[in-house]
Amino acid sequence: MKTVKELYHQKVLVLGLAKSGTAAAEVLHELGAFVTVNDAKPFEENTYAQHLLKLGMTVICGSHPENLLDEGFSLIVKNPGIPYTNPVIAEALKRDIPIWTEVELAYRISEAEMIAITGSNGKTTTTTLLVDMLSKGPKEPLVAGNIGTVATTVAKSATKNNVIVTELSSFQLMGTVNLKPSIAILTNIYEAHLDYHKDLEEYREAKLAIVKNHTAEDVVIYNGEQSILVERLKHVASRKIPFYVSARHDDGMSADENWIYFEGEPVYRRDEIRLPGAHNLENILASTAAALVMNAPLNQIRHTVQTFAGVKHRTQYVGEWQNRLFYNDSKATNALATKSALEGFTKPVILLAGGKERDHSFNELIPYLSRVKAIVHFGETKSRLQQFADMQGVAGYPFNTLSEAFQKAIDLSAEGDVILLSPASASWDQYESFEIRGDEFIALFNELS
Repeated sequence: MKTVKELYHQKVLVLGLAKSGTAAAEVLHELGAFVTVNDAKPFEENTYAQHLLKLGMTVICGSHPENLLDEGFSLIVKNPGIPYTNPVIAEALKRDIPIWTEVELAYRISEAEMIAITGSNGKTTTTTLLVDMLSKGPKEPLVAGNIGTVATTVAKSATKNNVIVTELSSFQLMGTVNLKPSIAILTNIYEAHLDYHKDLEEYREAKLAIVKNHTAEDVVIYNGEQSILVERLKHVASRKIPFYVSARHDDGMSADENWIYFEGEPVYRRDEIRLPGAHNLENILASTAAALVMNAPLNQIRHTVQTFAGVKHRTQYVGEWQNRLFYNDSKATNALATKSALEGFTKPVILLAGGKERDHSFNELIPYLSRVKAIVHFGETKSRLQQFADMQGVAGYPFNTLSEAFQKAIDLSAEGDVILLSPASASWDQYESFEIRGDEFIALFNELS
């Protein structure tokens, strides 16, 4: 771990705990900062706060006091989920107190090279593909961020023989200052998270922060068929590697019906790819480009694309039965996540949805309902989903359980249809976790087979 001298004996506030805030507080403490942590969860229920108090940090729990900033903090490290409209954050901005997210701290302490991946869709799949491709390469990959261990925890023990592959959200990227990944991947940018960002431009700027410190020695890999990315990256100093899924190109990564190309030269046959879908081809091209830049062995890259069937519970391809395709997206616990899943399909979809009632809107799905043949819903949200289906003119079928809904989806389906579990709801009404819900879907499919 690198020493960050400018943090020594500085007063630092960590706002919001959970895993990332706790890891950041521990590292800051080790670096010699005077750390105060503040979390809305009461102390008696807050195991993270109890742990940090034992380490000698100042702990304030249960609320965010109005006078919290009067301690004279020189830095705030905030949980990415806390919006900039939060009263403490808004006041800190007025006082010109720097605000980081935990990934900025991770970058500053890391001895390892960093690859950062962001985008509206495809981040997790691209990250997972790339880690596997790099597994036989010159540097051992470590996965961090949204799908792995907290970035500061990984960075703390990483060496120059490692490369940290980290998935980053717009929330995390807004809190970066010096972050400069040697390879940045922008899978795509669509309208998203406008409940957090004040407008689409702020969201885009947050995503593009991944390259704001790039120089000519760095690489940016991006969707060359998205005009917004082509335009916004035009003046970035990085080496640019676009990817294209629609035709062969002489620059970047591209694909035609038969081959995957790098700078116009064939790399592997398209029919070697196991993971279906045009949206997944984007992820494969992006990860392949990064792996080639990192000098990963071609045989390992090919092995990855030949064997990778998707990230479990994240639009995971489960299999085919009687010319119907089955996908498990149990991780989709809100409408925004289900919207992302629906975006990837052009075939008719029978959507299995429902779960814990948290009064979330399903309106995010409206633009993508044209590809939904029916919504078969279950659990606590089944009544609201039926109302939603009726209002949108989509056939809806309510059931109590996933098993019943699954059977109805089979009955409704025709050859060529997609049967997609993407619940747009949490799992806790009937399951301990979304993983258990997804595993049941997989088991139901296996019974068909």
